[in-house]
Amino acid sequence: MATDDSTHDTDAPDDDAAGRDGRLSPALLATLITIPIMVLAGFVTFAVMRGHGGTQLDSMAAAPGSQAACAPFLAALPDRLGDYRNKSVSGDTVRWRSDKGDVVALRCGVARPAALAPSSRLQVVDAAQWFITDESDSGVAYVAVDHRPYVALWLPRDSGPAPISEVTAVIDKHLQPGPLELH
Repeated sequence: MATDDSTHDTDAPDDDAAGRDGRLSPALLATLITIPIMVLAGFVTFAVMRGHGGTQLDSMAAAPGSQAACAPFLAALPDRLGDYRNKSVSGDTVRWRSDKGDVVALRCGVARPAALAPSSRLQVVDAAQWFITDESDSGVAYVAVDHRPYVALWLPRDSGPAPISEVTAVIDKHLQPGPLELH
């Protein structure tokens, strides 16, 4: 009895995903492995960014020679700022977290903001003048520009006035006033 080579086995897939021996093609196999890895990498990246507060402070340039003035200032910062607690210190940066996972971050000893100019709008909070260096949907980055060393502060959008007021009080007590360097 002769067999017809043109008939197919009905159990075999009709697409090109599997070869004649039933194995998946290398391209499909690579895709099936790569997609979950890419999704996982995206989640890890998001978690790392959220864990660091998503702030812009880490990318700010440091001012040389500010460590001596920053050390006592950082030590004087309270354990809690408004609704933010769980203070953690890493080098020249301090972070406080809310119950929602939002982060207030502060960095002492940043360089003078390059965009600071005579026409810059400054916000006065108690005894310090703050310059906004960055805004996003998630928050605002400020730099206190009338004390030395410069202090940068990241506030989530819904942080309220307590964190900036409390930081301003510590700045006024522990950092030297300095002239506005408007270039």
